[in-house]
Amino acid sequence: MSLVLTPVDVWLFRDGKSFDAGSDHFARSVFPPFPTVLQGAIRSHHLRVKGVDLSDPQAIAACVGTATNFGALRLRGPFVARYEDNRWVRYFPTPADAVPARKDGWVVAATPRAAADDDAQTCHDSVLPMLLFPPEGTPLRKQAEESWMSEDALRDYLAGCAAPTCSASDLFTVEHRYGVGIQPGRNRVADAERGLLYAVAFTRTRENVGLYLEVSGYDGWPSRGVMRIGGEGHGAYFEQTAPLPWHSAPNPLPERFKLCFLTPTYFEAGWRPDRWDKFFAGHVQLVTVALRRYEMRGGFDLASRSPKPARRFVPAGSVYYFQSADSARLRDDLVNQAITDFAPEIGFGQFWIAPW
Repeated sequence: MSLVLTPVDVWLFRDGKSFDAGSDHFARSVFPPFPTVLQGAIRSHHLRVKGVDLSDPQAIAACVGTATNFGALRLRGPFVARYEDNRWVRYFPTPADAVPARKDGWVVAATPRAAADDDAQTCHDSVLPMLLFPPEGTPLRKQAEESWMSEDALRDYLAGCAAPTCSASDLFTVEHRYGVGIQPGRNRVADAERGLLYAVAFTRTRENVGLYLEVSGYDGWPSRGVMRIGGEGHGAYFEQTAPLPWHSAPNPLPERFKLCFLTPTYFEAGWRPDRWDKFFAGHVQLVTVALRRYEMRGGFDLASRSPKPARRFVPAGSVYYFQSADSARLRDDLVNQAITDFAPEIGFGQFWIAPW
């Protein structure tokens, strides 16, 4: 299935930080949500579609798997999408190696150049042989925060052309709502207690903006309907739509290529895997990288009533530059065509590869 989700009202996708009474007064929303959020919503609704008895753990596991085994589910996304010119268009975070080319939001890619011995790019335990510089004749200006690119713009950008961006506010806005703690069972404001005033940041999408995702392994869904998703019991309209074309990686890979992550990814060794041959057949060498600040995500396990492990994810938009030899290619056994050490089945580690 190819699904488009649009909000019934607003959405709340928490960032995983504690929001207990007295510990914090502000709940932050993340958009787009992490794949872990979508897989939970999709699996929960699939149980409803199949009419599974929710009091029967064995029936649930047989239908959708367990917390550590996703069963037949394969998910790509979620991606922000906007309906324009009678079609849905995916939008992606502007790559981290983008350099403003003009003042109107157009960007170009930085250029890798060999670094001097005393000017090598040091990333934790690694020294990379190249640095990223603005193209010749391009003034160095700070890139606008929270900018996005349409899929067509990203294709042009990765092909070496200048490309337009849009601001996050063109796609969605943050809406703050405020409340105060209520005494359980008495339905009134708590007396003589402090720290119970709170604020929640919801996400409100612009008109004709939603989430696009691809789901395989599940059947029997209606063409459209309503499902529950995110915090505070908010919902989404879902509709099956025609699948959008997907970028295919070159095979074999170019001698010089860059890998741009379209969804967050996780590596056990931090910002990179312990070895690249888990994902590539043949020799590849990482020469430079454009990274954004890591994103910490965890969650709460309702079944065991305990926190889930918190992990540091490499955010979408991060770009890795490689040199390859011996006709290197992506491994044929990649799960869901993803590069990640965590949950490739549900959408982490999706990427776009292009020569540089």
